[in-house]
Amino acid sequence: MNWNHELASSGIWILKAYVITGVLFGLAAWGLARFTVWGGHFWKITGGYFSPRRSWRPILALAFILFLTLCAVRLDVLFSNWYNSMYTALQKLDVAAFWAAMWLFAILATIHVVRSLFDFYVQQAFTIHWRVWLNEQMLASWLDNRAYYRSQFLEQPIDNPDQRIQQDVATFVQSSLALSMGVVNALVSTIAFTVILWGLSGPLAVFGVDVPRAMVFLVFVYVVVATVFAIGIGRPLIALNFLNERFNANYRYALVRVREYAESIAFYAGEKVEGALLRGRFGQVIGNAWAIVYRSLKFLGFNFVVTQAAVVFPFIIQAQRFFSKQISLGDLMQTAQAFGRLQDNLSFFRNAYDQFASYRATLDRLTGFTKALEHAKHLPEPKVSEQGQRLALENLTVRTPGGQTLIAGLNLEVGETEPVLVRGPSGAGKTTLLRAIAGLWPYCEGQIIRPGSGALFLSQKPYIPLGSLRDALYYPQPLPDDTDYVRLATKATPQAGLGAPTNLDSMLHIADFAPGSENAPDDQRARDVLRQVQLRHLADRLDEVADWGRILSLGEQQRLAFGRLLLAAPAAAFLDEATSAMDEGLEDAMYRLVREHLPRTRLVSVGHRSTLLAHHPCLLTLKLEGAWELSRP
Repeated sequence: MNWNHELASSGIWILKAYVITGVLFGLAAWGLARFTVWGGHFWKITGGYFSPRRSWRPILALAFILFLTLCAVRLDVLFSNWYNSMYTALQKLDVAAFWAAMWLFAILATIHVVRSLFDFYVQQAFTIHWRVWLNEQMLASWLDNRAYYRSQFLEQPIDNPDQRIQQDVATFVQSSLALSMGVVNALVSTIAFTVILWGLSGPLAVFGVDVPRAMVFLVFVYVVVATVFAIGIGRPLIALNFLNERFNANYRYALVRVREYAESIAFYAGEKVEGALLRGRFGQVIGNAWAIVYRSLKFLGFNFVVTQAAVVFPFIIQAQRFFSKQISLGDLMQTAQAFGRLQDNLSFFRNAYDQFASYRATLDRLTGFTKALEHAKHLPEPKVSEQGQRLALENLTVRTPGGQTLIAGLNLEVGETEPVLVRGPSGAGKTTLLRAIAGLWPYCEGQIIRPGSGALFLSQKPYIPLGSLRDALYYPQPLPDDTDYVRLATKATPQAGLGAPTNLDSMLHIADFAPGSENAPDDQRARDVLRQVQLRHLADRLDEVADWGRILSLGEQQRLAFGRLLLAAPAAAFLDEATSAMDEGLEDAMYRLVREHLPRTRLVSVGHRSTLLAHHPCLLTLKLEGAWELSRP
């Protein structure tokens, strides 16, 4: 064997294979996206990433990964030829040829290692960039037009959107690249090793008829039949993997709710009820896991039998030719190696069927997620317009999702000096009215006019974001100095090569991400606001990062929300039971504070206390069946 010729022809082989494979890969991708359901789903989810109009980089990166994959196939062919040379040298007791083979192996192994490491880096970089883009697309679609909120009004709301964005996106990206390059490797290797096996195989008598090149035909028939049976056995894994993701996500969500509502559950002594719920959901996880195990046993057992039988098959077929000295030991070993590789390549779809099943389940979950977001965006929206600083409702009718009228034909004008108090029995639609004014409630008609300079809504239980107390105070406004907590958090990420720390929890404690005094903005304004809302004791903890939603009592959280109101100074403010956890003295102080510092802010409050009447000269009473009354107490 002329190795100088083999090495020189490798470049030509790779070039030809690259052109042919690139064209076929592009046509196959186009055909799958155009004529198959799951291909169409794939393109709809991530086709924009590969659009040349956006950037050529992903296409060039994928083309380079394809090149490295073909280099791997060519190296496998060269290693197959090397096995022939090495075993032939051993059979002939040719010492010089043996050591030449060892030096050749060193060269091929070095190229293989360098290619493998380079391929690993390029693929990882490609998947990271792809994941960043797809995560942004999913996240933007989820947040755009409040789809994260409006999707709950769908007939079939999406389950576990957090998992679909965080976990399914990562799985989808990694599996897409791994399976696509696996298919390319398998198909190109099949052609390459079919050529090798074609040259090594001889005729075989089958029922008295000599079949030329029988080894090639036998391996194709063997694998095709095995693949058909394997797909039939493994098909249920698609649904089982889909349910596995759903049941695990439901169980994890139930665990998170126990942590989130720990105090309420403890007060109710609801451990038995929560335990039964958690064990029930975990039972679904385990039941489905056993179903996957039993189905996988059948699938893997069949694959193991097929694979092990293929080990001795080429030796049995070629033994007669070897003992009659028609072929050398090198030819026999290369035949076995080529047969094994060809069998592996042809069995790729059979062996990887469980991966395809898991991938299809992930694709279906992402497709369902994107469809639900599209449907949420097409839900009806309230007619909200801006007319300077005006706040008014014109012939507003609010209904329930079932069509029941809550408020019929409401007309209301809110002036700067005439805050409005909304009262009424439970179920009359007080909070729903605020949702409609905020543009959140899809089931309403009429005109909503809001100030163009912004509005702020204060709920009974204020939302406390992750981060420092200063973040919570300024929310939803950015911090005055736009402190970059992402950058600070990244600095705290453990670096490679520093050894494994003994306590990662303490090393990565969220408090370590808090900015130091050199990064803190001028906090005099924030301190003044905390003092005004009677949270002076928290002034020195402004830049402490903690779970403030658990640390602060509900009354403190409501006062913190009034601090947000003072800092934001909106043109309009809507307070939904925003002082329910305060005593009457604190409530009076908060409302006086707002009227003193924000005299031009139009104010609408929802509440039951009679003490609120002193701060609201206008009273809107909602009655059942859509009736309402506007008065001045």
